[in-house]
Amino acid sequence: MTKPTPWKRKHLTGIEHLEPGELETIFETAESFKATLTRSNKKLPSLRGSTIVNLFMEPSTRTRIAFEIAATRLSADVITVSGNASSLVKGESLRDTAMNIQALNADMIIIRHSAAGSAKYLSEIIDIPVVNAGDGAHEHPTQALLDAFTMREHLGKDLRGKKVTILGDILFSRVARSNIWALTKLGVDLTLAGPSTLVPKEFEKFGVKVSHKLKPALADADAVMLLRIQHERQTSTHFPSLGEYTSMFGLNQLRAGYLKPDAIIMHPGPINRGVELDSKLADSGRSVILEQVTNGIAIRMAVLYLCGSYKDQKKGKA
Repeated sequence: MTKPTPWKRKHLTGIEHLEPGELETIFETAESFKATLTRSNKKLPSLRGSTIVNLFMEPSTRTRIAFEIAATRLSADVITVSGNASSLVKGESLRDTAMNIQALNADMIIIRHSAAGSAKYLSEIIDIPVVNAGDGAHEHPTQALLDAFTMREHLGKDLRGKKVTILGDILFSRVARSNIWALTKLGVDLTLAGPSTLVPKEFEKFGVKVSHKLKPALADADAVMLLRIQHERQTSTHFPSLGEYTSMFGLNQLRAGYLKPDAIIMHPGPINRGVELDSKLADSGRSVILEQVTNGIAIRMAVLYLCGSYKDQKKGKA
């Protein structure tokens, strides 16, 4: 297993450029924070005095709330701004919005935006840390981190050689892209599965397998992750109907029989029950979906702490 390495990044804009040792640093930090989640006094003083702005230009429930809880648990002050409540609707540029947030003495920005590269763009023009909470169909780094963290808890901390299948809309999924980067860096044997229109062979250049047949893709997997159909990012129809997709690629009770008895079922949410995943399977004992949600708090605490600590080091505070 790769050893953790010192954290030397102000921003977390994606997984692509992280080293395996940096992933391990995040996981180890998240482990220590997760141990505090069940305490009666859940707050830690780690980011006391800091102000974190959640700038969410796209709808979100789990990610936004998890970031809010994570920041609050670290004793930071949290302000959440949604797209329809910001000056962006009046024509203000993203750059000006971010510069104004910085001028208001915020210490960190967490951004979700429909434009790919938006987090990286902000990281290059402002002086405070930027954390990517999802940028278009590009990346969703903290989701991939919590997914891998959950796999480590069930499959062992060393994921090298473990077999994972991601099933569904890969083409338009930022979750899939971040997971491809994270899991391949961790040595996972990764298969992408689904219809050819949503899982093109071009993904093989990332060092993963591509399968358009469900049974062989599921048969030896240690974990299967379902992805919803990203209607909001599609510009044309990539299969005739949701019913046809479900009939061919939805994970139901029968197809779950292809899996190993101890294989875990995952989903980043929101779940379209009865489409990509049968409702009984979503609520079954082999589902770790709610564990993923809980782990999202610990992972985001780790990311905020590490990026916030880097900022303090640069100012000579730590």
